[in-house]
Amino acid sequence: MKEKIFFDNDVILDVSINRKPFLTDAVRLFNLVETGKYRGYTSTVVFTNIYYIQRKLTNHNTAVDFLRKLRLLLTVLNVDDLILQKALASGFSDFEDAVQYFTALQHKMDYILTRNTGDYKKSTIPVYTPLEFLKMLEIKKPPDRGKL
Repeated sequence: MKEKIFFDNDVILDVSINRKPFLTDAVRLFNLVETGKYRGYTSTVVFTNIYYIQRKLTNHNTAVDFLRKLRLLLTVLNVDDLILQKALASGFSDFEDAVQYFTALQHKMDYILTRNTGDYKKSTIPVYTPLEFLKMLEIKKPPDRGKL
């Protein structure tokens, strides 16, 4: 079974608003999902956050168009009352990240990708920045033995 990656707001924003210098790594991560190497997920909260920010920076149509494409690539996970209860009681310094974490935990994600790893100090799920995750994949890859 393919490993499951949960994408936090900031990684998706890197792509949606072409945020440099982070865009290249974020696109590489999305390519891993698009090519079927990993399964990608995010939450309904991320969708509303992305829309809000992108609409302010561009316009409604551009924001909705991006979200339509994103929805085809990532599975969108619901945030329910139990997740909110756990997030409120968690002691996370950032409530939004607590919601993302408990959504990822409830749906048994293998990794959380964010550029704010410090907000996930209490996570039992491995948390990486896009660059850290891509470097970790390079380490896990078998060495190239060349032609025999």
